Amino acid sequence: MHKFLRAVGFSDIADKKELQKIIINSIQQSTDRDYSTKDGVPCVAQFCKEYINGAGLAVCGTFDEEQRFTYDYYYPYLRGTSISSTEPITVEQHAAQDSYAGMCDDVRVGVSLIFYLQNMIPYIKLRQGAGLPAHGTSLTLSALSVRGTILLPVAKTRKQREAARRKSLERCKKIAAARDGDEEAIESLTLEDMDLYSAVTNRVRTDDIFTLVDNYFMPYGVECDQYAVLGEIMEWRRETNFLTQDTVYILKVDCNGLIMDIAINGKDLYGEPGIGRRFKGSIWMQGFINYLERQ
Repeated sequence: MHKFLRAVGFSDIADKKELQKIIINSIQQSTDRDYSTKDGVPCVAQFCKEYINGAGLAVCGTFDEEQRFTYDYYYPYLRGTSISSTEPITVEQHAAQDSYAGMCDDVRVGVSLIFYLQNMIPYIKLRQGAGLPAHGTSLTLSALSVRGTILLPVAKTRKQREAARRKSLERCKKIAAARDGDEEAIESLTLEDMDLYSAVTNRVRTDDIFTLVDNYFMPYGVECDQYAVLGEIMEWRRETNFLTQDTVYILKVDCNGLIMDIAINGKDLYGEPGIGRRFKGSIWMQGFINYLERQ
């Protein structure tokens, strides 16, 4: 069974037989479905069934020549609600199945964002119609978590927040320049990192690390689309899976300027969420590419 099923409210599935019933229900009573056609006949399809507002189960598979559907795989999903990035996106197919991973280089987080592509059918249609590369796209990120903790915020004055924001913008500009080969920017970033390491090393002896580290975003584990994150909660809401009655929290988190929605089962969240508090946990990153309508 999928590790992140519990993040959308399926924490107590007894066996594969029960899971099969949920998959069949998701196909027959889907709230959203999309097809890719070949010679006018549907061939690849994705059925999505919401069990929570904006989250649920996606079932993907193929149609044969007699229009009989065979499901190949499923995955839990959460639809994001914010534009996370407008940087160029690269999409590649996974080796084991007809699913896709996207990659986006965003200077705000300092690593290449690799995510599981939610809307693969529009991508397949564009590829078949020679509509790639697609220009003017944006990216909406979301994530599922099976382990998270709520931390209190770091106390800051308005002046300190403004200074931190300006410093972050300046650093993003330097990173962008360094990517273009600016040696002065590379040297400046190297010196800043050395100074930061020295300052943190000295202060961590007396201060708690999470009073020094405001947020972070870094790879987690061996799978490329999973990350460990720490970010500020901008909005949150409590939802209930209507089938299982599990409580699920949907958190809108700002991680160094990168905004994403995160779903986590109430059983897996330690602490009470609140605006201004911080979420710390491991996530499975998903992405929805917003293609221009004319494409």
